[in-house]
Amino acid sequence: MNKDKVQNVVIVGGGTAGWVSAALLSRVLGKTLNITLVESEQIGTVGVGEATIPPIITINNALGITEKEFINETKATIKLGIEFENWKQQGDSYMHAFGGIGKNFPFCDFYHYWLKAKNLGDTSDFWDFSLNYQAAKHNKFSKSPKIEGTNMPGLTYAYHFDAGMYAQFLRKYSEAKGVKRIEGMVCNVNLNDDNGFVESITLKDGSCIDGDLFIDCTGLAGLLIEKALNTGYVDWSHWLPCDRAMAIPCESVAPITPYTKSIAHDSGWQWRIPLQHRIGNGLVYSSKHMTDDQAKELLLKNLDGKPLAEPKIIPFRTGRRRKQWHKNVVSIGLSSGFLEPLESTSIHLIQTAAIRLIKLFPHQGIKDTEVDEFNRQTKIEIEQIRDFIILHYKVNERDDSKFWRECQRMDIPESLQRKIELFKTTGKLFREQDDLFTEIAWQQVLMGQGIIPEDHNALADALTEQQILDLMQNLKILIDRSVKGMASHEGFINTVSAT
Repeated sequence: MNKDKVQNVVIVGGGTAGWVSAALLSRVLGKTLNITLVESEQIGTVGVGEATIPPIITINNALGITEKEFINETKATIKLGIEFENWKQQGDSYMHAFGGIGKNFPFCDFYHYWLKAKNLGDTSDFWDFSLNYQAAKHNKFSKSPKIEGTNMPGLTYAYHFDAGMYAQFLRKYSEAKGVKRIEGMVCNVNLNDDNGFVESITLKDGSCIDGDLFIDCTGLAGLLIEKALNTGYVDWSHWLPCDRAMAIPCESVAPITPYTKSIAHDSGWQWRIPLQHRIGNGLVYSSKHMTDDQAKELLLKNLDGKPLAEPKIIPFRTGRRRKQWHKNVVSIGLSSGFLEPLESTSIHLIQTAAIRLIKLFPHQGIKDTEVDEFNRQTKIEIEQIRDFIILHYKVNERDDSKFWRECQRMDIPESLQRKIELFKTTGKLFREQDDLFTEIAWQQVLMGQGIIPEDHNALADALTEQQILDLMQNLKILIDRSVKGMASHEGFINTVSAT
Protein backbone atom coordinates (compact mmCIF):
# COMPACT_ATOMS: atom_id res chain seq x y z
CA MET A 1 0.00 0.00 0.00
CA ASN A 2 1.19 3.50 -0.83
CA LYS A 3 0.72 5.64 2.25
CA ASP A 4 0.71 8.72 0.00
CA LYS A 5 -2.13 7.44 -2.18
CA VAL A 6 -4.69 10.18 -2.81
CA GLN A 7 -8.08 8.76 -1.92
CA ASN A 8 -9.91 11.42 0.08
CA VAL A 9 -10.69 14.60 -1.84
CA VAL A 10 -12.24 17.53 0.02
CA ILE A 11 -13.83 20.35 -1.97
CA VAL A 12 -14.15 23.48 0.16
CA GLY A 13 -16.91 25.72 -1.16
CA GLY A 14 -19.94 25.10 -3.34
CA GLY A 15 -21.36 27.33 -6.04
CA THR A 16 -20.56 26.70 -9.67
CA ALA A 17 -16.85 26.01 -9.03
CA GLY A 18 -17.46 23.50 -6.26
CA TRP A 19 -20.25 21.55 -7.90
CA VAL A 20 -18.70 21.51 -11.39
CA SER A 21 -15.56 20.06 -9.79
CA ALA A 22 -17.59 17.55 -7.80
CA ALA A 23 -19.63 16.51 -10.84
CA LEU A 24 -16.64 15.95 -13.12
CA LEU A 25 -14.55 14.16 -10.49
CA SER A 26 -17.43 11.90 -9.44
CA ARG A 27 -18.26 11.10 -13.06
CA VAL A 28 -14.71 10.10 -13.98
CA LEU A 29 -13.01 9.06 -10.73
CA GLY A 30 -15.93 8.53 -8.38
CA LYS A 31 -15.37 4.78 -8.01
CA THR A 32 -11.80 5.25 -6.76
CA LEU A 33 -12.21 8.38 -4.59
CA ASN A 34 -14.08 9.52 -1.52
CA ILE A 35 -15.28 13.02 -2.44
CA THR A 36 -16.60 15.41 0.20
CA LEU A 37 -17.87 18.91 -0.45
CA VAL A 38 -18.15 21.41 2.38
CA GLU A 39 -20.22 24.54 1.92
CA SER A 40 -22.06 27.05 4.05
CA GLU A 41 -25.40 28.51 3.03
CA GLN A 42 -24.57 31.46 5.31
CA ILE A 43 -21.70 32.51 3.05
CA GLY A 44 -23.44 32.15 -0.31
CA THR A 45 -21.76 32.64 -3.68
CA VAL A 46 -21.04 35.45 -6.12
CA GLY A 47 -23.65 33.84 -8.39
CA VAL A 48 -23.51 36.17 -11.40
CA GLY A 49 -21.83 33.86 -13.91
CA GLU A 50 -24.76 33.43 -16.27
CA ALA A 51 -23.18 33.34 -19.74
CA THR A 52 -20.94 30.72 -21.25
CA ILE A 53 -19.03 29.83 -24.40
CA PRO A 54 -19.52 26.79 -26.70
CA PRO A 55 -17.26 24.26 -24.88
CA ILE A 56 -19.92 23.94 -22.17
CA ILE A 57 -21.80 21.64 -24.56
CA THR A 58 -18.83 19.25 -24.52
CA ILE A 59 -18.84 19.26 -20.71
CA ASN A 60 -22.57 18.57 -20.50
CA ASN A 61 -22.16 15.70 -22.95
CA ALA A 62 -19.29 14.28 -20.90
CA LEU A 63 -21.51 14.38 -17.81
CA GLY A 64 -24.36 12.72 -19.70
CA ILE A 65 -26.63 15.76 -19.30
CA THR A 66 -29.14 16.19 -22.14
CA GLU A 67 -29.82 19.61 -23.62
CA LYS A 68 -33.51 19.41 -22.75
CA GLU A 69 -32.70 18.57 -19.12
CA PHE A 70 -30.12 21.36 -18.90
CA ILE A 71 -32.35 24.05 -20.44
CA ASN A 72 -35.31 23.17 -18.22
CA GLU A 73 -33.31 22.84 -14.98
CA THR A 74 -31.41 26.12 -15.40
CA LYS A 75 -33.94 28.32 -17.28
CA ALA A 76 -31.40 28.50 -20.07
CA THR A 77 -31.57 30.36 -23.37
CA ILE A 78 -29.31 30.17 -26.41
CA LYS A 79 -26.22 32.36 -26.80
CA LEU A 80 -24.84 32.94 -30.32
CA GLY A 81 -22.29 35.61 -29.39
CA ILE A 82 -21.61 38.85 -27.51
CA GLU A 83 -22.57 42.23 -28.94
CA PHE A 84 -20.27 45.11 -27.97
CA GLU A 85 -21.85 48.56 -27.95
CA ASN A 86 -19.90 51.84 -27.62
CA TRP A 87 -16.52 50.09 -27.31
CA LYS A 88 -14.97 51.66 -30.39
CA GLN A 89 -16.86 54.95 -30.22
CA GLN A 90 -20.22 56.05 -28.84
CA GLY A 91 -22.96 54.63 -31.05
CA ASP A 92 -20.84 51.91 -32.68
CA SER A 93 -21.50 48.21 -32.24
CA TYR A 94 -20.11 44.89 -33.41
CA MET A 95 -20.42 41.28 -32.33
CA HIS A 96 -17.98 38.60 -31.30
CA ALA A 97 -20.15 35.93 -32.90
CA PHE A 98 -19.39 32.26 -32.35
CA GLY A 99 -18.70 29.96 -35.26
CA GLY A 100 -17.20 30.66 -38.66
CA ILE A 101 -17.48 33.62 -40.96
CA GLY A 102 -17.73 33.20 -44.72
CA LYS A 103 -16.18 30.18 -46.38
CA ASN A 104 -13.05 28.27 -45.40
CA PHE A 105 -10.11 28.40 -47.82
CA PRO A 106 -6.85 26.43 -47.53
CA PHE A 107 -4.13 28.41 -45.72
CA CYS A 108 -6.02 31.71 -46.00
CA ASP A 109 -8.91 32.93 -43.84
CA PHE A 110 -12.04 34.34 -45.44
CA TYR A 111 -11.45 37.88 -44.15
CA HIS A 112 -8.52 38.30 -46.58
CA TYR A 113 -10.95 37.77 -49.46
CA TRP A 114 -13.37 40.18 -47.80
CA LEU A 115 -10.60 42.78 -47.44
CA LYS A 116 -9.79 42.46 -51.14
CA ALA A 117 -13.50 42.75 -52.06
CA LYS A 118 -13.74 45.86 -49.90
CA ASN A 119 -10.85 47.42 -51.82
CA LEU A 120 -12.70 46.58 -55.04
CA GLY A 121 -15.73 48.56 -53.89
CA ASP A 122 -17.87 45.85 -52.29
CA THR A 123 -19.90 47.45 -49.48
CA SER A 124 -20.76 44.27 -47.56
CA ASP A 125 -20.22 44.31 -43.82
CA PHE A 126 -17.91 41.60 -42.44
CA TRP A 127 -20.76 40.27 -40.28
CA ASP A 128 -23.02 39.84 -43.31
CA PHE A 129 -21.11 36.57 -43.70
CA SER A 130 -21.57 35.37 -40.11
CA LEU A 131 -24.46 32.93 -39.82
CA ASN A 132 -24.38 33.34 -36.04
CA TYR A 133 -24.58 37.13 -36.23
CA GLN A 134 -27.43 37.17 -38.71
CA ALA A 135 -29.41 34.58 -36.72
CA ALA A 136 -28.76 36.46 -33.47
CA LYS A 137 -29.94 39.81 -34.80
CA HIS A 138 -33.08 38.21 -36.26
CA ASN A 139 -33.77 36.26 -33.02
CA LYS A 140 -33.54 32.95 -34.86
CA PHE A 141 -32.07 29.57 -33.94
CA SER A 142 -31.61 26.16 -35.55
CA LYS A 143 -29.76 23.02 -34.51
CA SER A 144 -29.10 22.00 -38.11
CA PRO A 145 -25.42 20.91 -38.33
CA LYS A 146 -24.96 22.44 -41.80
CA ILE A 147 -26.32 25.20 -43.99
CA GLU A 148 -28.83 23.45 -46.24
CA GLY A 149 -27.39 22.30 -49.55
CA THR A 150 -23.77 22.98 -48.56
CA ASN A 151 -20.94 21.59 -46.44
CA MET A 152 -20.75 24.84 -44.48
CA PRO A 153 -21.38 24.35 -40.75
CA GLY A 154 -24.55 25.55 -39.05
CA LEU A 155 -24.79 27.63 -35.88
CA THR A 156 -22.25 27.37 -33.08
CA TYR A 157 -23.81 28.18 -29.73
CA ALA A 158 -23.56 28.26 -25.96
CA TYR A 159 -26.09 29.18 -23.26
CA HIS A 160 -27.26 31.83 -20.86
CA PHE A 161 -28.47 30.19 -17.65
CA ASP A 162 -29.11 30.71 -13.95
CA ALA A 163 -25.82 29.89 -12.19
CA GLY A 164 -27.56 29.20 -8.86
CA MET A 165 -29.91 26.71 -10.51
CA TYR A 166 -26.95 25.12 -12.33
CA ALA A 167 -25.11 24.60 -9.03
CA GLN A 168 -28.21 23.03 -7.46
CA PHE A 169 -28.67 20.78 -10.49
CA LEU A 170 -25.04 19.63 -10.30
CA ARG A 171 -25.38 19.10 -6.57
CA LYS A 172 -28.18 16.58 -7.17
CA TYR A 173 -26.13 15.00 -9.92
CA SER A 174 -23.01 14.72 -7.75
CA GLU A 175 -24.76 13.43 -4.63
CA ALA A 176 -26.40 10.72 -6.76
CA LYS A 177 -22.87 9.65 -7.73
CA GLY A 178 -21.70 9.41 -4.13
CA VAL A 179 -20.39 12.88 -3.31
CA LYS A 180 -20.92 13.63 0.37
CA ARG A 181 -22.08 17.17 1.14
CA ILE A 182 -21.45 18.71 4.56
CA GLU A 183 -23.08 21.95 5.61
CA GLY A 184 -20.70 24.02 7.69
CA MET A 185 -18.45 27.03 7.94
CA VAL A 186 -14.67 26.56 8.00
CA CYS A 187 -13.09 28.21 11.01
CA ASN A 188 -9.57 26.73 10.80
CA VAL A 189 -7.26 25.17 8.23
CA ASN A 190 -4.84 22.75 9.86
CA LEU A 191 -1.38 22.40 8.31
CA ASN A 192 1.21 19.63 8.69
CA ASP A 193 4.18 20.93 10.66
CA ASP A 194 6.72 19.12 8.49
CA ASN A 195 5.66 19.78 4.89
CA GLY A 196 3.07 22.55 5.20
CA PHE A 197 0.36 20.48 3.51
CA VAL A 198 -3.26 20.92 4.58
CA GLU A 199 -4.13 17.97 6.81
CA SER A 200 -7.69 18.90 7.68
CA ILE A 201 -10.23 21.66 8.08
CA THR A 202 -12.13 22.40 11.26
CA LEU A 203 -15.72 23.58 11.03
CA LYS A 204 -17.54 26.00 13.29
CA ASP A 205 -19.37 23.13 15.01
CA GLY A 206 -16.03 21.60 16.00
CA SER A 207 -16.02 18.74 13.50
CA CYS A 208 -12.78 18.00 11.66
CA ILE A 209 -12.55 16.80 8.06
CA ASP A 210 -9.34 15.11 6.90
CA GLY A 211 -8.23 14.93 3.28
CA ASP A 212 -5.37 13.95 1.01
CA LEU A 213 -6.15 16.56 -1.64
CA PHE A 214 -8.11 19.78 -1.09
CA ILE A 215 -9.84 21.80 -3.81
CA ASP A 216 -10.28 25.46 -2.89
CA CYS A 217 -13.57 26.76 -4.30
CA THR A 218 -13.98 29.51 -1.72
CA GLY A 219 -14.11 32.26 -4.35
CA LEU A 220 -12.34 35.57 -3.94
CA ALA A 221 -11.60 34.73 -0.27
CA GLY A 222 -9.03 32.07 -1.28
CA LEU A 223 -9.41 30.49 2.14
CA LEU A 224 -6.94 27.64 1.60
CA ILE A 225 -4.74 28.67 -1.33
CA GLU A 226 -4.05 32.16 0.01
CA LYS A 227 -5.08 32.63 3.63
CA ALA A 228 -3.64 29.28 4.74
CA LEU A 229 -0.80 28.70 2.25
CA ASN A 230 0.15 32.32 1.39
CA THR A 231 0.61 31.42 -2.26
CA GLY A 232 0.78 35.01 -3.54
CA TYR A 233 -1.00 36.91 -6.30
CA VAL A 234 0.02 38.45 -9.64
CA ASP A 235 -1.89 41.72 -10.00
CA TRP A 236 -3.11 42.76 -13.48
CA SER A 237 -5.02 45.90 -12.51
CA HIS A 238 -2.54 48.07 -14.49
CA TRP A 239 -3.91 46.40 -17.63
CA LEU A 240 -7.51 45.80 -16.55
CA PRO A 241 -8.51 48.92 -14.59
CA CYS A 242 -12.00 47.94 -13.42
CA ASP A 243 -12.11 46.74 -9.81
CA ARG A 244 -15.80 46.53 -8.91
CA ALA A 245 -18.95 44.96 -10.23
CA MET A 246 -22.58 45.64 -9.37
CA ALA A 247 -25.15 42.99 -10.27
CA ILE A 248 -28.95 43.04 -10.34
CA PRO A 249 -31.65 40.92 -12.03
CA CYS A 250 -34.70 42.49 -13.66
CA GLU A 251 -37.94 41.30 -15.20
CA SER A 252 -37.73 39.73 -18.62
CA VAL A 253 -38.89 41.54 -21.75
CA ALA A 254 -39.75 40.24 -25.21
CA PRO A 255 -38.16 39.12 -27.36
CA ILE A 256 -35.63 36.97 -25.48
CA THR A 257 -32.53 37.70 -27.57
CA PRO A 258 -30.05 34.86 -28.25
CA TYR A 259 -26.94 36.87 -27.47
CA THR A 260 -25.23 38.69 -24.61
CA LYS A 261 -24.80 42.45 -24.65
CA SER A 262 -21.76 44.35 -23.37
CA ILE A 263 -22.43 48.09 -23.34
CA ALA A 264 -19.51 50.44 -22.66
CA HIS A 265 -20.18 53.42 -20.39
CA ASP A 266 -17.95 56.31 -19.29
CA SER A 267 -15.94 54.28 -16.75
CA GLY A 268 -16.62 50.63 -17.48
CA TRP A 269 -19.27 48.46 -19.11
CA GLN A 270 -22.66 46.88 -18.50
CA TRP A 271 -23.69 43.29 -19.19
CA ARG A 272 -27.14 42.11 -20.23
CA ILE A 273 -27.87 38.37 -20.15
CA PRO A 274 -31.42 37.26 -21.06
CA LEU A 275 -32.71 34.10 -19.35
CA GLN A 276 -36.17 32.51 -19.66
CA HIS A 277 -37.47 34.02 -16.42
CA ARG A 278 -35.42 37.20 -15.99
CA ILE A 279 -32.55 39.29 -17.33
CA GLY A 280 -29.19 39.28 -15.57
CA ASN A 281 -27.58 42.73 -15.49
CA GLY A 282 -24.41 44.14 -14.09
CA LEU A 283 -21.97 47.00 -14.27
CA VAL A 284 -18.20 46.47 -14.21
CA TYR A 285 -16.45 49.74 -13.35
CA SER A 286 -13.39 51.49 -11.98
CA SER A 287 -13.76 52.89 -8.47
CA LYS A 288 -11.13 55.52 -9.35
CA HIS A 289 -13.50 56.95 -11.94
CA MET A 290 -16.97 56.20 -10.56
CA THR A 291 -18.49 55.96 -7.06
CA ASP A 292 -20.80 53.14 -6.01
CA ASP A 293 -23.73 55.59 -5.88
CA GLN A 294 -23.00 56.75 -9.43
CA ALA A 295 -22.73 53.13 -10.57
CA LYS A 296 -26.05 52.25 -8.96
CA GLU A 297 -27.80 55.20 -10.58
CA LEU A 298 -26.33 54.34 -14.01
CA LEU A 299 -27.21 50.65 -13.77
CA LEU A 300 -30.78 51.16 -12.58
CA LYS A 301 -31.36 53.76 -15.31
CA ASN A 302 -30.35 51.27 -18.00
CA LEU A 303 -32.46 48.23 -17.08
CA ASP A 304 -35.04 46.89 -19.53
CA GLY A 305 -37.48 45.73 -16.86
CA LYS A 306 -38.43 46.19 -13.21
CA PRO A 307 -35.58 45.35 -10.75
CA LEU A 308 -36.08 42.07 -8.90
CA ALA A 309 -33.56 42.68 -6.10
CA GLU A 310 -31.23 45.26 -4.64
CA PRO A 311 -27.93 45.78 -6.47
CA LYS A 312 -25.12 43.57 -5.17
CA ILE A 313 -21.58 45.01 -5.06
CA ILE A 314 -18.64 42.70 -5.77
CA PRO A 315 -15.15 44.19 -5.23
CA PHE A 316 -12.38 42.35 -7.09
CA ARG A 317 -8.75 42.54 -8.16
CA THR A 318 -7.85 41.20 -11.58
CA GLY A 319 -4.94 38.77 -11.69
CA ARG A 320 -4.01 35.20 -10.84
CA ARG A 321 -2.50 33.14 -8.04
CA ARG A 322 1.24 32.63 -8.45
CA LYS A 323 0.42 28.94 -8.28
CA GLN A 324 -3.05 27.53 -8.86
CA TRP A 325 -1.88 24.25 -7.35
CA HIS A 326 0.28 24.64 -4.26
CA LYS A 327 1.26 21.73 -2.02
CA ASN A 328 -1.94 19.64 -1.76
CA VAL A 329 -4.38 22.46 -2.54
CA VAL A 330 -5.79 23.07 -6.02
CA SER A 331 -7.65 26.35 -6.49
CA ILE A 332 -10.54 26.30 -8.95
CA GLY A 333 -12.79 29.22 -9.84
CA LEU A 334 -12.36 32.70 -8.40
CA SER A 335 -9.94 31.42 -5.75
CA SER A 336 -7.41 30.83 -8.56
CA GLY A 337 -7.67 34.33 -10.01
CA PHE A 338 -10.11 36.82 -11.47
CA LEU A 339 -10.77 37.99 -15.01
CA GLU A 340 -13.78 40.22 -15.50
CA PRO A 341 -16.67 38.48 -17.32
CA LEU A 342 -16.27 40.45 -20.56
CA GLU A 343 -15.90 37.30 -22.70
CA SER A 344 -17.85 34.91 -20.43
CA THR A 345 -14.80 32.85 -19.50
CA SER A 346 -15.31 32.31 -15.75
CA ILE A 347 -17.33 29.09 -15.94
CA HIS A 348 -15.14 27.83 -18.77
CA LEU A 349 -12.02 28.29 -16.61
CA ILE A 350 -13.69 26.27 -13.86
CA GLN A 351 -14.34 23.44 -16.29
CA THR A 352 -10.86 23.43 -17.81
CA ALA A 353 -9.24 23.48 -14.35
CA ALA A 354 -11.32 20.49 -13.23
CA ILE A 355 -10.48 18.60 -16.44
CA ARG A 356 -6.79 19.47 -16.08
CA LEU A 357 -6.86 18.10 -12.53
CA ILE A 358 -8.45 14.89 -13.76
CA LYS A 359 -5.78 14.47 -16.44
CA LEU A 360 -2.98 15.12 -13.93
CA PHE A 361 -4.65 13.48 -10.94
CA PRO A 362 -2.02 12.45 -8.36
CA HIS A 363 -3.43 9.04 -7.43
CA GLN A 364 -0.09 7.66 -6.16
CA GLY A 365 0.91 10.74 -4.21
CA ILE A 366 1.44 14.37 -5.13
CA LYS A 367 4.50 14.82 -7.37
CA ASP A 368 6.17 18.12 -8.19
CA THR A 369 6.23 17.29 -11.91
CA GLU A 370 2.42 17.02 -12.03
CA VAL A 371 1.93 20.14 -9.95
CA ASP A 372 4.36 22.13 -12.11
CA GLU A 373 2.66 20.99 -15.32
CA PHE A 374 -0.77 21.94 -13.97
CA ASN A 375 0.50 25.41 -13.08
CA ARG A 376 2.32 25.83 -16.41
CA GLN A 377 -0.78 25.02 -18.45
CA THR A 378 -3.01 27.18 -16.27
CA LYS A 379 -0.68 30.18 -16.55
CA ILE A 380 -0.62 29.97 -20.36
CA GLU A 381 -4.40 29.61 -20.56
CA ILE A 382 -5.30 32.54 -18.33
CA GLU A 383 -2.65 34.86 -19.79
CA GLN A 384 -3.94 34.25 -23.31
CA ILE A 385 -7.47 35.08 -22.18
CA ARG A 386 -6.11 38.14 -20.32
CA ASP A 387 -4.57 39.47 -23.55
CA PHE A 388 -7.85 39.06 -25.43
CA ILE A 389 -9.72 41.03 -22.75
CA ILE A 390 -7.07 43.78 -22.62
CA LEU A 391 -7.47 44.15 -26.41
CA HIS A 392 -11.04 45.44 -25.97
CA TYR A 393 -9.85 48.24 -23.68
CA LYS A 394 -6.64 49.19 -25.50
CA VAL A 395 -7.91 49.65 -29.06
CA ASN A 396 -10.88 51.92 -28.31
CA GLU A 397 -11.24 55.25 -30.13
CA ARG A 398 -13.25 57.05 -27.46
CA ASP A 399 -12.17 60.50 -26.32
CA ASP A 400 -15.23 61.32 -24.21
CA SER A 401 -13.89 60.21 -20.82
CA LYS A 402 -10.65 60.05 -18.85
CA PHE A 403 -11.11 56.31 -18.31
CA TRP A 404 -11.06 55.41 -22.00
CA ARG A 405 -8.22 57.82 -22.81
CA GLU A 406 -6.13 56.17 -20.09
CA CYS A 407 -6.88 52.76 -21.58
CA GLN A 408 -5.64 53.94 -25.00
CA ARG A 409 -2.34 55.15 -23.51
CA MET A 410 -1.57 52.16 -21.29
CA ASP A 411 1.34 49.83 -21.95
CA ILE A 412 0.21 46.32 -22.82
CA PRO A 413 1.87 42.87 -22.74
CA GLU A 414 4.43 42.38 -25.50
CA SER A 415 2.54 39.26 -26.64
CA LEU A 416 -0.54 41.37 -27.37
CA GLN A 417 1.34 44.30 -28.91
CA ARG A 418 3.05 41.96 -31.37
CA LYS A 419 -0.29 40.44 -32.44
CA ILE A 420 -1.93 43.85 -32.97
CA GLU A 421 0.97 45.25 -35.03
CA LEU A 422 1.23 42.18 -37.25
CA PHE A 423 -2.50 42.26 -37.98
CA LYS A 424 -2.58 46.01 -38.59
CA THR A 425 0.30 46.11 -41.06
CA THR A 426 -0.06 42.78 -42.89
CA GLY A 427 -3.50 41.36 -42.13
CA LYS A 428 -1.84 38.21 -40.78
CA LEU A 429 -3.01 36.67 -37.54
CA PHE A 430 -1.86 33.50 -35.82
CA ARG A 431 -3.53 31.60 -33.02
CA GLU A 432 -1.22 30.74 -30.16
CA GLN A 433 -1.03 27.09 -29.20
CA ASP A 434 -4.06 26.11 -27.09
CA ASP A 435 -5.44 29.69 -27.19
CA LEU A 436 -9.13 29.55 -26.26
CA PHE A 437 -10.02 32.20 -28.82
CA THR A 438 -9.85 31.39 -32.53
CA GLU A 439 -8.43 33.59 -35.26
CA ILE A 440 -12.02 34.47 -36.17
CA ALA A 441 -12.66 35.72 -32.63
CA TRP A 442 -9.57 37.93 -32.78
CA GLN A 443 -10.53 39.20 -36.23
CA GLN A 444 -13.95 40.31 -35.04
CA VAL A 445 -12.69 42.27 -32.03
CA LEU A 446 -9.74 43.82 -33.87
CA MET A 447 -11.83 44.96 -36.85
CA GLY A 448 -14.90 45.70 -34.74
CA GLN A 449 -12.84 48.21 -32.77
CA GLY A 450 -11.40 49.87 -35.81
CA ILE A 451 -8.19 48.07 -36.75
CA ILE A 452 -8.58 47.31 -40.45
CA PRO A 453 -5.46 45.66 -41.94
CA GLU A 454 -3.40 47.65 -44.43
CA ASP A 455 -2.86 44.58 -46.60
CA HIS A 456 -4.37 41.18 -47.37
CA ASN A 457 -2.84 37.75 -47.80
CA ALA A 458 -1.34 37.14 -51.25
CA LEU A 459 -3.36 33.93 -51.55
CA ALA A 460 -6.52 36.01 -51.96
CA ASP A 461 -5.14 37.21 -55.29
CA ALA A 462 -5.64 33.70 -56.70
CA LEU A 463 -9.25 34.71 -57.43
CA THR A 464 -10.07 37.26 -60.11
CA GLU A 465 -11.83 40.47 -59.20
CA GLN A 466 -15.11 39.14 -60.56
CA GLN A 467 -14.73 35.83 -58.71
CA ILE A 468 -14.17 37.74 -55.44
CA LEU A 469 -17.26 39.89 -55.93
CA ASP A 470 -19.38 36.89 -56.98
CA LEU A 471 -18.20 35.00 -53.90
CA MET A 472 -19.37 37.80 -51.61
CA GLN A 473 -22.75 38.05 -53.29
CA ASN A 474 -23.40 34.30 -53.33
CA LEU A 475 -22.37 33.79 -49.70
CA LYS A 476 -24.60 36.63 -48.55
CA ILE A 477 -27.59 35.17 -50.43
CA LEU A 478 -26.88 31.72 -48.94
CA ILE A 479 -26.70 33.00 -45.37
CA ASP A 480 -29.77 35.22 -45.70
CA ARG A 481 -31.79 32.31 -47.08
CA SER A 482 -30.62 30.01 -44.31
CA VAL A 483 -31.59 32.49 -41.56
CA LYS A 484 -35.05 33.05 -43.08
CA GLY A 485 -35.69 29.31 -42.84
CA MET A 486 -34.86 29.11 -39.14
CA ALA A 487 -37.38 28.97 -36.31
CA SER A 488 -37.51 31.77 -33.76
CA HIS A 489 -35.26 31.53 -30.71
CA GLU A 490 -38.20 31.70 -28.33
CA GLY A 491 -40.02 29.07 -30.38
CA PHE A 492 -37.08 26.71 -29.90
CA ILE A 493 -36.95 27.34 -26.12
CA ASN A 494 -40.72 26.89 -25.79
CA THR A 495 -40.60 23.61 -27.72
CA VAL A 496 -37.81 22.25 -25.50
CA SER A 497 -39.61 23.36 -22.33
CA ALA A 498 -42.92 21.84 -23.43
CA THR A 499 -41.63 18.36 -24.34
